[in-house]
Amino acid sequence: MERLKQQLQMYGASTLSTAELLAYLLSNGSVRNDPLVSACKLLNTYGVKRLRNAAVAELCSDGLSRTQAQRLSVICELAYRFAFVEPGELPSIVSANDAAALLKPLMIHLEHEEFRVLVLDTKHCVVANVLLYTGTVNSSNLRAAEVFRPAIVRNSPSIIVAHNHPSGDPSPSPEDYEVSRQLVEAGRVLDIEVLDHLIIGNPRYISLKERMQW
Repeated sequence: MERLKQQLQMYGASTLSTAELLAYLLSNGSVRNDPLVSACKLLNTYGVKRLRNAAVAELCSDGLSRTQAQRLSVICELAYRFAFVEPGELPSIVSANDAAALLKPLMIHLEHEEFRVLVLDTKHCVVANVLLYTGTVNSSNLRAAEVFRPAIVRNSPSIIVAHNHPSGDPSPSPEDYEVSRQLVEAGRVLDIEVLDHLIIGNPRYISLKERMQW
């Protein structure tokens, strides 16, 4: 652990691997085993996606002390909340990369599918990030009125929609293309532009606007 502490002090946290960061966190609790060994075991057992949502009791059964398990749970929740923009901070969306950078921390590690709507003002600043659906959304159960309502009530001229693929592969399905087509057409009727439909994978994402050229 002394090596990790020196590396952290000299070069910063970004130079540590995920296992090393986790080991450093675990070393500050009541240690039953070597922290790096415990960290590698946890990552092999859960993976990053499941580890973020693991219960304290579950972590304790896999060798962590209650102090370590609670600290890990708190850190994961705090990291999730840090991914949200502070009130008063309105990120500007200039490209698909900007939207993906905002959404990926919220969506890449999910084990279920989510559908989000980014509501933009006239300067393409995000005024709302709305979680609209949880679970698979396809053309048969999509309600355009629900998708556009966050923009209508805010009198916003444009939106970006996004959903994640829990598999990590962002390759579009035929349903993804159909959802995009329906939303773009509905947006034209409502005079609200659908700037893009992003599919968030891990670590890649895909812009359906780039694929479909609408």
